[in-house]
Amino acid sequence: MKIHESAENYLETILILKNRKGLVRSIDIANELGFSKPSVSIAMKNLRENGYIEVDSKGFIELAESGKKIAELIYERHTFLSAWLENIGVNPKIAAEDACRMEHIISAESFEAIKKYVNSYNS
Repeated sequence: MKIHESAENYLETILILKNRKGLVRSIDIANELGFSKPSVSIAMKNLRENGYIEVDSKGFIELAESGKKIAELIYERHTFLSAWLENIGVNPKIAAEDACRMEHIISAESFEAIKKYVNSYNS
């Protein structure tokens, strides 16, 4: 399930927008990320061809099961790491930026160990 960081970011953004708005189009993704519409269109084509998303005849984007799994994993890492960094005193803006980088490089083993440690510490 290893894909490029940029693809992970797109999938996570689709998940966030879907939760926020219900329906997602390429223009929504472009606006959210501050990317050009052509760049997003190319990325959506690649994600569709690799089976991570589905696009209907009206241009609405849905996460395929494989894309949804990745998006949920990345989103969980982001929200957990961001909250953890804030809880230990990191400025919220910096915590969110750092979590965005960390979510892509941390191994599943390390993330689970941190989660277990933090959750046992907070119990």
